[in-house]
Amino acid sequence: MSFYDILPRRTDDEWLALFGGSSIGEIEKAILAENPTPRQFASLLSPAAEPHLEKMAGKARATTLKHFGRTIQLFTPIYLSNYCDNTCAYCGFNSANDIARKRLSPEEVEKEAAFLASTGLRHILVLTGESRRMSPVDYMKDCVRVLRTYFSSLSVEVYPLTEEEYAGLIKEGVDGLTIYQEVYDETIYKRLHGAGPKSDYRFRLDAPERGARAGMRNVTIGTLLGLDDWRREVFLTGLHAQYLQASFPDVEIGASIPRIRPHAGSFVPAFTVTDKNIVQAILALRMFLPRLSLSVSTRESPSFRDNIIPLGITRMSAGSMTCVGGHTSVQGAVGEPQFEISDKRSVADIMAMLRGKGYQPVLKDWMRI
Repeated sequence: MSFYDILPRRTDDEWLALFGGSSIGEIEKAILAENPTPRQFASLLSPAAEPHLEKMAGKARATTLKHFGRTIQLFTPIYLSNYCDNTCAYCGFNSANDIARKRLSPEEVEKEAAFLASTGLRHILVLTGESRRMSPVDYMKDCVRVLRTYFSSLSVEVYPLTEEEYAGLIKEGVDGLTIYQEVYDETIYKRLHGAGPKSDYRFRLDAPERGARAGMRNVTIGTLLGLDDWRREVFLTGLHAQYLQASFPDVEIGASIPRIRPHAGSFVPAFTVTDKNIVQAILALRMFLPRLSLSVSTRESPSFRDNIIPLGITRMSAGSMTCVGGHTSVQGAVGEPQFEISDKRSVADIMAMLRGKGYQPVLKDWMRI
């Protein structure tokens, strides 16, 4: 059995009933609950809970301090390649988009690594476009062998792999996996992923479990808000994370709920997601899963990122670039970005901001043996 087998599948009317039937009493009980049930989690995400966000924020703050203290782990992405075989409607790397494509050589990987390491960061997230031909697993291994000499923790955000392939990356030094389902509604998923290997919904949904079984130290999941109703997506993300925590108690489970940002192509999201919606989602996730690592990406504006830190955030990206070789390649020699980022502050700027708020920026919390 996997999460696919227990994933709730509801009609629109059933979803409306789930989020529309919460009373004030039920919301207050959900806020006070030490271990909220899925039904109470839905109450915290409901429209009726919006007037109670201040109370929820107090509970979420206390819960985060209890389990994580005043620390924020910092990391940054490094893009190795933007070649892709998929036609995801919402992504700048879509194979149908006429963009500049690039793959880093080992020498270019080392140049990027040296630059990023000079900022003090020791946790990085390694990304590629989803092309087995242009970014095969052996290529990833070659890059990891370079990167592991500079960084303490290497996570990958690449196309879904088999359990054996994840194990092979772990052997080379990878210890974390990030993979977003993008959207949990299978009908919408198939419509947005018309061609390419990513159109296999089940293989992608099962990837976090394969990574955890292979021995990943941490696994981060998420959904791209704007592709479906945000309440449904955050609710299913929470249930997925709960399932992973219960199934793999030795693995640190994390989640992120980024919003769609401008990119190459003409895709317009069908659903609007406001700052208030994101705040409610973060609060509800923190209260539902107290030990869940929660990330906020540079898709969000600097002021918004700064203000939501006390509400449940435990990890932040800093000094981000979403183009291949973006830190060290000369202008015009980099691949097109996957999407536009909003927070362009340096690692030093983010560290200064965190310290100003009384938080400790954590650059390293893991050492390979």
